[in-house]
Amino acid sequence: MPNTAAVYARIDPQLKKDVEVILSQLNVSPSSLIQMLYGQIKLTKGIPFEIKLPRKEPLFLDEMTDEQLAEEINKGIKDAQEGRVYTLEEVNEMLKKV
Repeated sequence: MPNTAAVYARIDPQLKKDVEVILSQLNVSPSSLIQMLYGQIKLTKGIPFEIKLPRKEPLFLDEMTDEQLAEEINKGIKDAQEGRVYTLEEVNEMLKKV
């Protein structure tokens, strides 16, 4: 009986290439990474990272927590203080492109 088993997966070729560059820099083979992933799944009895839908941008005011609202307001204040502002005409032009 062999001491290893094969796992086959079809993935986007560009994603594969991009990830393999990173893995090479980390000196980790794709097989080692899959072995680590399977080990963590067995250990945690689940997927070892959070899987969720990306945050909707922009958030609607009624969906924001007080902390998120304060953070967005503070970003706006900082942008204004640092001169990152748009005229009404610039904003209207941006909205026409959406």
